[in-house]
Amino acid sequence: MTRRYGIVGLGHRAQMYLDALAGEWRDTGRIVGFCDPNRTRMAHYKDRLGVPVRFYRPDEFPALLRTVDALIVTSVDATHADYVCAALDAGVDVIVEKPLTIDEEGCARIAAAATRSPAKLVVTFNYRYSPRNSAVKELVASGRIGRVTAVHFEWFLDTVHGADYFRRWHRRREFSGGLLVHKSTHHFDLVNWWLGTAPELVFAQTGRHFYGAENRPADAGDFTIDLAGDPRLKALYLDAQHDDGYDRNQDVFGDGVDIDDTMSVLVRYAGSAVMTYALNAYSPREGYRVTISGTKGRLELDVCERAWAPPRSAIDPSADRGAYERLTVQDHWRPIEEIPIVPGAGAHGGGDALLLDDVFRGPGEDPLARQAGWRDGIRSVLTGVAADRSARTGRPVRLSPEGLTPG
Repeated sequence: MTRRYGIVGLGHRAQMYLDALAGEWRDTGRIVGFCDPNRTRMAHYKDRLGVPVRFYRPDEFPALLRTVDALIVTSVDATHADYVCAALDAGVDVIVEKPLTIDEEGCARIAAAATRSPAKLVVTFNYRYSPRNSAVKELVASGRIGRVTAVHFEWFLDTVHGADYFRRWHRRREFSGGLLVHKSTHHFDLVNWWLGTAPELVFAQTGRHFYGAENRPADAGDFTIDLAGDPRLKALYLDAQHDDGYDRNQDVFGDGVDIDDTMSVLVRYAGSAVMTYALNAYSPREGYRVTISGTKGRLELDVCERAWAPPRSAIDPSADRGAYERLTVQDHWRPIEEIPIVPGAGAHGGGDALLLDDVFRGPGEDPLARQAGWRDGIRSVLTGVAADRSARTGRPVRLSPEGLTPG
């Protein structure tokens, strides 16, 4: 029996799920309704899907819920809690893009709704499914490096990808929660999953040192993207701008930016492990580095997704400009050993296909327990919320199962 799906939020993130249900996973369900304030975007996706789909305005969302078995939430982050809670209270299963929500109040509402509802909630943390990140999980879980004591996690966004957060609605904290919530929720979830634990104490320092009107250089260069030259972005945003006035290509050095671009976070976990974390949104290259130290040794993951960022370019995550990945482990008193990473086909080294299988067919027997639920989503969001609060108060923030408490 196939399921009836609705999608709320018809921006870029919706495409992966729509293409999945129109393609390899079409035997698992069909899309029957779209909900978005922009009718042009809904029409674009309806044409792409090629089957009848009913359109709903946000104020008609309850009507959509009466027609579906499951809801896919890919809307603006600040709206997630409203849509998720309404669906759960209607007994509708939910598939929600990260971050689960953007603040402590949203986390509390979702936790209450998920506890009282028989419906299921899945948070789509696709980084868990990437083969390199799964390999790290396997090494840690096997005890190869012993009891984990320390993690260093550095993520660098280049001036193609990083700048894009400052062109879009993400540039406003009220919509995205800032990058410590919107972007870092991926990274905080990975560490929670790798270590099998939860954060207890967070301290952070952040700043905006590159983007925003106050940082405009004398020669800023061209940080715009060519919406007209990219058929997908043109259809979703440029051709749809007349519906709601949303500008997908705002000035990264313009007024209105209130999120940070430089972040350093210190986290202590249950079980006494600690993490130093850094996120930089204006690097000349894109990738991340992770080192995990334990009582028996150390592992290192070094990933370069783009070795350099070309100017004036739309985001192309598949572009391979000097990309590489290397995973090593070293036992005490032993030489370094390189661990092979076996990639799959498709985005994120085949990770997206594995995620979609979990979402639409069920996780099956997965010894790595990669499918994430609402508790995982809340832990990652609250880490980012705590870090943001710490940076603004200058004080550490404690986390408990019930939420945040002042440091």
